[in-house]
Amino acid sequence: MQIRLISPKATLPIRHRVLWPSKPIEFCQVKEDNLGIHFGVFENDILLCVASVFITDAEARLRKFATLHEHQGRGIGTRMIDHIIESLKQEGVTYFWCDARESAQEFYARFGMQKQGERFFKSGEPYFKMSVELKR
Repeated sequence: MQIRLISPKATLPIRHRVLWPSKPIEFCQVKEDNLGIHFGVFENDILLCVASVFITDAEARLRKFATLHEHQGRGIGTRMIDHIIESLKQEGVTYFWCDARESAQEFYARFGMQKQGERFFKSGEPYFKMSVELKR
């Protein structure tokens, strides 16, 4: 398994397939994609997982994190988040957050992320903001 930087365009097929398969692929784009850092997990040169991070000052936001369904439960996502957190710490980022689907709260809690505020909805899906202070 290898984690590499990828282009925003390379993230789209997995974002679409995993996160919003009933929507057009354009729905999976982020307006600021060209400003983000995009990571991909590869196995035998096949892209299995994607994540996009957007940094502003000492704060980073995770967006559009997705692992192909048939590869979930193998620790791929955990390795990705661990890699991202270590990269952010090296860059001096001290606050990491995301809008987490309600169904993924337990996953994010494993990294010390805690719910912030009330549940909200995006396109009918329930979410919570989750965040963690990063220590060097």
